[in-house]
Amino acid sequence: MRLLRKGKVKEVYEVSDTELEFLFTDQISVFDKVIPSLVPYKGETLCRTSAHWLQMAEDLGVKTHFHRVVGENRMRVRRVQVITDYAKLGPQTRNYLLPIEVIARYYVAGSLYDRIREDRIAPESLGFPKGRTPEYGDPLPEPFLETTTKLEKVDREITAEEAIKISGLTKAEYDELLATVLRIDERLSAEVRKRGLVHVDGKKEFAMDADRHLMLVDTFGTADEDRFWDLAGYERGEFIELSKEFVRQYYRKTGYHERLMEARKTGHLEPNIPPLPDNVLKEVGGLYISLFERLTGQRFR
Repeated sequence: MRLLRKGKVKEVYEVSDTELEFLFTDQISVFDKVIPSLVPYKGETLCRTSAHWLQMAEDLGVKTHFHRVVGENRMRVRRVQVITDYAKLGPQTRNYLLPIEVIARYYVAGSLYDRIREDRIAPESLGFPKGRTPEYGDPLPEPFLETTTKLEKVDREITAEEAIKISGLTKAEYDELLATVLRIDERLSAEVRKRGLVHVDGKKEFAMDADRHLMLVDTFGTADEDRFWDLAGYERGEFIELSKEFVRQYYRKTGYHERLMEARKTGHLEPNIPPLPDNVLKEVGGLYISLFERLTGQRFR
């Protein structure tokens, strides 16, 4: 097989003109930096979790690119065109990756919380009563869907109008995409809540298939793409991170995130991200295995 793309934590191989193979590595990245540490079994947990949710989506009647799992950390999927020139995309284009991602948020957390505090997002636009200042962890009155670019050097938030324009979608197709995200997350949230988890937010990617039908692609619902909290902790007023957010918070506490953001802001050389200490690495590995079991209801071994 020929290596087509090597991402921060996943490699994509060409199997044929119609099929690809994903290799989920044990690498981990935060803040667009690959940490010089390998997390034991991370790749396998992500592969198996992804397969679980893609099969769930199929059960809901959502077409996906998933074929099958081959080995512990490899997955075969349908292949689509990756077209980076927006001008070549339109209502007649078929079998191509949509150059956008959809992020669905259900609680005040992460960057959404930061933007509310910095007055970049008005609480009223999220459905909160006028004059109400949301606190971290508050459930949103209604789901907040955001669209970002997918194939640009740096992903950026875009309006619905720009998303439709650059992706070659019609308004009806874009509306269907958003409705599909909500339908999938409704089932996902109900499933994980039965196993003591809160689904906070997550991203999804799509393609148009050879018949110009919407098709869910890539992966979702894992510790890397989505944010989960422990339900019992949440009900006590605690926000116990059970996703890659745990690692992000570690680097915030050490001061690395602050140094990195300052370097990016001032245009200075970015500091190298240090490896995870052995004790933290062990905890992260255990988190990935534990979360796999709670997300899927399966035993890891």
